[in-house]
Amino acid sequence: MGIVITGHVDHGKSTIIGRLLADTGSLPDGKLEQVRALCARTARPFEYAFLLDALKDEQAQGITIDAARIFFNSTRRQYVILDAPGHIEFLKNMITGASHAEAALLVIDALEGIQENSRRHGYMLSLLGVRQVAVIINKMDLVGYDQKVFREIADTFGAFLKQLELAPSAFIPVSGRDGDNIATRATTSMPWYNGPSVLEALDNFTTDRTATDRPFRMPVQGVYKFTEDGDDRRIVAGTALTGIISRGDDVVFFPSGKRSRVRSIEAFSAPPAGSASAGIATGFTLDEQIYVARGEIAARADEPKPHVTTRLRVSLFWLGKEPLGKRNEYTLKLGTARVPVRVEAIQRVMNASTLAAVDFGERVNRNDVAECVLKLGRAIAFDVAAEIPETGRFVLVEDYEIRGGGIIREALPDRQSWVRDRVLLRNYKWEPSEISSEQRAERYGQVPRLVLITGERDTDRKTLARELEARLFSDGRVVYFIGMGNLLYGMDADIGRAEEDRREHMRRLAEIANLMLDSGAILIVTAAELTSEDLETIKAGVDADRVTTVWLGDTLGTELPSDLRVSALLPPAEAADQIKSLLRDHGVIFRPW
Repeated sequence: MGIVITGHVDHGKSTIIGRLLADTGSLPDGKLEQVRALCARTARPFEYAFLLDALKDEQAQGITIDAARIFFNSTRRQYVILDAPGHIEFLKNMITGASHAEAALLVIDALEGIQENSRRHGYMLSLLGVRQVAVIINKMDLVGYDQKVFREIADTFGAFLKQLELAPSAFIPVSGRDGDNIATRATTSMPWYNGPSVLEALDNFTTDRTATDRPFRMPVQGVYKFTEDGDDRRIVAGTALTGIISRGDDVVFFPSGKRSRVRSIEAFSAPPAGSASAGIATGFTLDEQIYVARGEIAARADEPKPHVTTRLRVSLFWLGKEPLGKRNEYTLKLGTARVPVRVEAIQRVMNASTLAAVDFGERVNRNDVAECVLKLGRAIAFDVAAEIPETGRFVLVEDYEIRGGGIIREALPDRQSWVRDRVLLRNYKWEPSEISSEQRAERYGQVPRLVLITGERDTDRKTLARELEARLFSDGRVVYFIGMGNLLYGMDADIGRAEEDRREHMRRLAEIANLMLDSGAILIVTAAELTSEDLETIKAGVDADRVTTVWLGDTLGTELPSDLRVSALLPPAEAADQIKSLLRDHGVIFRPW
């Protein structure tokens, strides 16, 4: 069972864990004596916290910086305790710890009482869906084991947690220093307490055995191809978060909607198994070779499918030094998916310590909690946290640092849902070729790519596209150029040219591109002044990571996100070379030998 232990800085979390390890005989031989000897040599009083704070800089500062994992056994089961930092600067590490925990211990110093971080941590546990909580009121020796002090803290904090719909299993008075009520009852120092010890409270928590009963979910970590000794396996790998997958099951990958059947269940340095269940790092091969990207979520075809959209209603906790605002772009991480995201609307902001509404305007300040609508750069697969918490939690990242985290409350409709519905049907019925994408890539020396060249109407996009096509063709690439006129007066001849017809034009362009990309080709398409909505529609029908967007012109006329901006003043040959360099840098064109 995974347990997170949290609380305000210096309230004694590490000491309590150290006592648990020592009192249950879980320390390596000689470890306790080693730490005692170190303290004696450095003229420092021995503390059980030193058993955990192994890093020298952590011992010097007296605060725990990282979320340490501590393993120990009781007579009932095995535990991994995640020591989450209490200092306000390290709350983001606590998010990481709590997101992997089934239950929590929340520590409060009896002398200092309930602190702001105590309430924040309680809210975060609620936000991350940790429902089993025991509150430890530590350092009772510093208040003379006063029952009144214990009762006041328990009543006040219990009332706060009740507002969060958290009902602690126990409030436990302890002395981490002396070991009272840690592994054994303190009948001498606190005869007035007749509840469980910390160890008994841990053993009273129930392991969530429903994970295997919920629908199968496995975020795709990677796809690994083997070639030695005639081994031609292509293994889709990841960690099963919920459910069970078995040989012969039909599996669907979201958001793409691609479908195949499980041929074999694979494990590292182990013989193939018949099935894999929640909590196991695993992999499987497929009967049909389909292109599956990292970040997709595998689900069984006979079970409820995850949601897919670009708009989410979420509850989040903000940790960034700069406020969360609508103008900034962040990265949302959910499972193995990484997508750009912006705040579409801030609906409500609360102070996490008091749960009072905050006059927020258009931003969320540090350490506040908010209900927001997020707009993603592309669609991802997920579940609502109330249904499957494992695929309903996320973090927000900026400049490679976690700025916030939260849970998804609701999947909201977006403008591309009608396209994705058709794509899901198309992929469900798709008949894949016997020639795999890897075989085509090896033969052609390229991976398929849709190159969209757009720009203001007076720019010469077609000349650039033809120059690029000619240069790639002379290099031996499989490449084809399509102008929008080819579509408008061919496949699209049955629909109009009004603005309301534009989405259908883009959808059909995506369908043609999908066919060309499946053949392994590089497809070059020109269109005037594509918009962000146009690009979203195209990426709903084509794997988003197979699209490269080039803006031709010296001014950006739309909000279209582009991979490359090329000056209209450049000769076509130089502009084509810039695009070729981009394709080479992105691994689209290469020499297979």
